[in-house]
Amino acid sequence: MGEVKLSNIRKTYKGGSEVVKGISFEVKDKEFIVLVGPSGCGKSTVLRMIAGLEEITEGDLFIGKTKVNDVAASERGIAMVFQNYALYPHMNSYENMAFGLKIKKVPKEEIKERVMAAAKILNVESLLDRKPGKMSGGQRQRIAIGRAIVRRPEVFLFDEPLSNLDAKLRGKMRIELAKLHRRLDTTMIYVTHDQVEAMTLGERIIVMKDGVIMQIDSPIKLFNDPKNKFVAEFIGSPQMNFFDGRIEIQESKLIFKDKNGNTFDLSKLKLNNLKENIGKEIYLGIRSVNLRDEKGILENYATLKGEVIAIELLGNQKHIYVEYNDIEIIATFRSEVEVKLNSHFELFLNLNKAYFFDKETGIRIY
Repeated sequence: MGEVKLSNIRKTYKGGSEVVKGISFEVKDKEFIVLVGPSGCGKSTVLRMIAGLEEITEGDLFIGKTKVNDVAASERGIAMVFQNYALYPHMNSYENMAFGLKIKKVPKEEIKERVMAAAKILNVESLLDRKPGKMSGGQRQRIAIGRAIVRRPEVFLFDEPLSNLDAKLRGKMRIELAKLHRRLDTTMIYVTHDQVEAMTLGERIIVMKDGVIMQIDSPIKLFNDPKNKFVAEFIGSPQMNFFDGRIEIQESKLIFKDKNGNTFDLSKLKLNNLKENIGKEIYLGIRSVNLRDEKGILENYATLKGEVIAIELLGNQKHIYVEYNDIEIIATFRSEVEVKLNSHFELFLNLNKAYFFDKETGIRIY
């Protein structure tokens, strides 16, 4: 069975540098789970510890019901796909895919059967005679994935496998990987720094920062219900807008007052837990899609005025960058909304869609 369980896993290098700080999580059998976070957060180190390529400093790692801390990588029932393909340049695709089985002295007929089956799944039958130097990046990555498939592992590990591909090919390969998971029906653990990859591939996503897990949830839950400012900022494109200020009472009304003295009326919102934070410094967050170009039917809103400093047209929508006092706000509108560069623009912030975070801890308070 392809369950993977990490219990209080730590990794400390010589000199005392701790890069993974006591993380715990479980991957269900046949689940596609993604580890995402900025460079240096420890996600690839976690993957390498699961693979057996890095020693575990502390904690327990289980694959199925077996504790594998001291089990050799080759005996763990896993296969890993790397960022740089790691194909042998002097071998053709068939030989690259068959090499691991050949080393294990698998019979030739079985090797052929496994390689041809993997090639059919990946639609690379026509590439089996080619060497890596005669193939595109996407083709080489398919062969690297095929080499993993022929091993018939319990768990697949992917370490940023698409980062060397161009944007169009990355998009295509994301779809292919999702289809591959459904076809193989096996456990996959995928590492990336690209939150778009994470959101489109993962059944659940583990968000990491500085060797610590910030949140584990489904993609939609991470987007709509972030537990802290880091997750709110990291998940979503463009990233969430933030206003620095505090909660106050003004003329018997609950308000948010930003650092420039502008006030947002919160009195119509059911924010009992915010009342407990009166006088405390917080961040108010709002996603770009919840900033409007007109008030419309909004019941609870704040008005922001600024100068348009940039416009990004993206087909059916566009991102508008507005300088509001000394911060840059991003709003997402339909492409037909008329906006002129360097013009003064009025934005309406939908307070019903606002998030509030403790400034000191980053924890979401509403």
